[in-house]
Amino acid sequence: MPEGPSLRKFHQLIAPFVGQLVVTVGGNSKKINPNMLEMLRLQDSQVHGKNLYLNFGLAEDLGLPESFLLPKHLQKEVRLPKEKSDHKHESTSRLDGQEVPGSSLAIKALELGEEERETVMPWWLNTSQNSGLWLCFHFGLFGSVRASEFSRATKANKRGDWKDPIPRLVLHFAKGFLAFYNCRMYWCLGPMVKPTSDILSEEFDRRQALEALKQASPVSYTLLDQRYFAGLGNIIKNEVLYLARIHPLSLGSCLTPLNLESLLDHVVSFSIGWLQKKLEGKPQHYLIYQKEQCPAGHQVMKDSFGPPGSFQRLTWWCPHCQPKAEEKVEVTQEQLP
Repeated sequence: MPEGPSLRKFHQLIAPFVGQLVVTVGGNSKKINPNMLEMLRLQDSQVHGKNLYLNFGLAEDLGLPESFLLPKHLQKEVRLPKEKSDHKHESTSRLDGQEVPGSSLAIKALELGEEERETVMPWWLNTSQNSGLWLCFHFGLFGSVRASEFSRATKANKRGDWKDPIPRLVLHFAKGFLAFYNCRMYWCLGPMVKPTSDILSEEFDRRQALEALKQASPVSYTLLDQRYFAGLGNIIKNEVLYLARIHPLSLGSCLTPLNLESLLDHVVSFSIGWLQKKLEGKPQHYLIYQKEQCPAGHQVMKDSFGPPGSFQRLTWWCPHCQPKAEEKVEVTQEQLP
């Protein structure tokens, strides 16, 4: 699936459309009702790790006729009863048949401060207290965003047909359109990822990442943990482990602080370098990912690794360039001769 640098490229493609009105919509999505987005304004676009967030709001500040401000398909009353809980539990509301996750406090804040009676309004479009509706995109393998162009088939499918991919969602604007492919979409109250965990964020917390890498767990598992390395995927994992000369199954607790610092440096530098090439339209040449030999000419090993009971990810490594770190064995006084 697309990794952090690809998501940043998608964000760049979307940027020129921010502030524009969605005129018509298309796509084959069955999870959401695309018609909800007609005549709404694309207010913002954000990327956090491997997720893309689009913010939509009413077009009232665009000088449109009043009849355009609230389309018929949005003129549903959403009743939010008075909140009687202690606000400590997670709750959900419903939007056009879709569950919208959020905290009780967040939902309460959308009620315009009316504490003693129920609110009758489309709460997610309350622009006085909320920044509008957010649609989150999580892309699958070969997922992508195209600006004013559709994806074309580059080879025949399993049936031998040369059919172009069908976009999951298409947003048409006055000039141009955005097409989203192979992605899962859901409504939310806003981005939920902390920028301190995003490998391409200026706020990326190296100290937190280093602490995570020190765990007595294979470093290849930790690198894919989005709580600490949001945006880091299988390609970056394989490449940075080779660059740091670390075996994918080496335990973080067995590596020296210098090894861990080097690995983290490669995570950041490789990700930034890959993003720069994407923005320049240049291809990224891999050193170990999907290779049969490493740059030094050694035979590359390939296997699937992952935590027990979790998804196993294909991994390439050079046993010569990336020797496995020996586990530390503690010897007690009684064991000494």
